Amino acid sequence: MTNSPGTITAHDPAPERATRKEWTALGVLMLALMLVSMDVSVLYFAIPSITADLEPTGTQQLWMFDIYAFVLAGLLITMGSLGDRIGRRRLLMMGATAFGAASVLAAYADSAETLIAARALLGIGGATLMPSTMALIRNMFRNAGERAKAIGIWQTVLVSGIALGSVMSGILVEHFWWGSIFLVNLPAMVLLLVLAPVLIPEFKDPNPGRFDWIGVPLSMAAVLPVVYGLKEIAAEGLELSYVASVAVGLVFAALFVHRQRTAVSPMIPPALFRGRNGFGSAISLTLISSLTMMGSAYFTTQYLQSVLGMSAMESALWALLPSVLIGFAAPVATVLVQRGMNRAHVVAAGFGTSATGFALLLFVGTDSLWTVLAAAGVLASGAVIVGSQLTDLALGAAPAERAGSASSLVETGNEFGGAIGMALLGSIGNAVYHAQMPDAAPAAARETLGGATVVAQELPERAGTALLTTAREAFTSGMHVAAVAAMVLLVGAAVAASVALRQPSPTDTSSPAGV
Repeated sequence: MTNSPGTITAHDPAPERATRKEWTALGVLMLALMLVSMDVSVLYFAIPSITADLEPTGTQQLWMFDIYAFVLAGLLITMGSLGDRIGRRRLLMMGATAFGAASVLAAYADSAETLIAARALLGIGGATLMPSTMALIRNMFRNAGERAKAIGIWQTVLVSGIALGSVMSGILVEHFWWGSIFLVNLPAMVLLLVLAPVLIPEFKDPNPGRFDWIGVPLSMAAVLPVVYGLKEIAAEGLELSYVASVAVGLVFAALFVHRQRTAVSPMIPPALFRGRNGFGSAISLTLISSLTMMGSAYFTTQYLQSVLGMSAMESALWALLPSVLIGFAAPVATVLVQRGMNRAHVVAAGFGTSATGFALLLFVGTDSLWTVLAAAGVLASGAVIVGSQLTDLALGAAPAERAGSASSLVETGNEFGGAIGMALLGSIGNAVYHAQMPDAAPAAARETLGGATVVAQELPERAGTALLTTAREAFTSGMHVAAVAAMVLLVGAAVAASVALRQPSPTDTSSPAGV
């Protein structure tokens, strides 16, 4: 088969070890990934300025936050499959162009509607960039050890970017106007567009079959209602409309699975889940890890602001400290596997590490800054260990021509896990909070700790202090119970990983098995 210059198909011979060119290309890809992940949290400190300028309604303000994540989650499967067909570098450059254009539109938005539309376009760009970067790593680093290192870097950048986004937005808004939080994306996207054709060869499936146009709306109809419903349940509680949204999504998920099992050229080949290659186990365990990670963030961020009384900027800066531990997690896990430790044991140890982090939360009182930060660092380190190893396993188990589809499933598992974690652990914590708040307290104070903080400011000093003390203790108790639930999940996941992953999967993917 004849390829265009710079194009590599799944059947082309690949060098055993990466060169400086591939590692330089990885740096460019990670810069783009950093910005995409930062956009998840970049509005946190800019929203007051945006509100003063654009005067959005309460609903519009919520959509400014949520539309990016919703569109991103809904399109991951579609974009992963599309990249396998048209070429991952081509999709990457299309995504960079869309992301850059949407950043300009968002920066100069003159209405709430325009900003919401721009955030949706950013989500489309992000949905092309995230699976493309992961799939390109699978193709550029054919040596198993080097691929594991590259995926560890990918995982660390992703987690760090979400934490860094809020801090960066606070610094930029402090010195510039709110649109600067979007314009900062442009240099990286321009650099990607200039260097990608030089550093990154094209990769695609040489025999992709017809694109599954029916599967596209089915996948979106499966993902979006579930993610929306779970996020709203975490924020508002178990309301019928949100439960119905999740149910509708699950119905479409069943239809999507049926479509993939019967279509001639499915978006997600069922063969990926067959056999003992570990792919299905990796996706399932990734969901559990993301569930507990995002569930913990639900409590720790509120603890810093509402229990310790920090400002948003102060809490964001303190929250960067756990990143010191996170930076060591993936490289250590990679070294352990390369030195002969069974991957199943490393993943189980990662789950155990996260469980230890939740155990530390049991010692948190209403004035335990360093304990909370230590717990956050330990449990996040465990999540990065698990995420990097399971991602490497999933991509290594998938044939090279299906790397885009495989990476999109990994990312979709992360999105689902995050939404479920906030809904499940958040609901547990809220139930304990409601039970411990006195019936005599105002209704708003009984609902959430944030509501109690607002009410306390309106009461006489002694009454306000007493209410706030009770609310903080109730919230901390809820966090303790949720931590126990998370520990049970993580211990179960550690046992499952030890069993499900004990059969070693192939580490040399230079001749991947077809599906």
